[in-house]
Amino acid sequence: MINYNNRIFRPVLNSENGETSGDTVFIYKQDGNILTSEYQGGKIKKGHLIGLVDMHGNINMRYHQVNGKGELMTGICHSRPEILPNGKIRLHEQWRWTSGDESEGESILEEE
Repeated sequence: MINYNNRIFRPVLNSENGETSGDTVFIYKQDGNILTSEYQGGKIKKGHLIGLVDMHGNINMRYHQVNGKGELMTGICHSRPEILPNGKIRLHEQWRWTSGDESEGESILEEE
């Protein structure tokens, strides 16, 4: 299992209907297979996520955030890790809003 504890990630790519950007910083914490994160930056005033990490490092998570418009947004995300040559992690994500228009998207986050 990959341990994500104290790792910091930033989006490098996101679908147009997403709210994260390169200005959004995710600080991951992990206890056993439970992953949490606080995040903010760009269009996001404050966000939290909670998820479960499987033995391959895949993450099944739920998130909620308040955007710059003052809206509370919620969603589901599944992340698949890729270990880069420098040892850092790239996360390939497929997500869906469970609020608003309930649209789907894809994003890529990279460890700083």
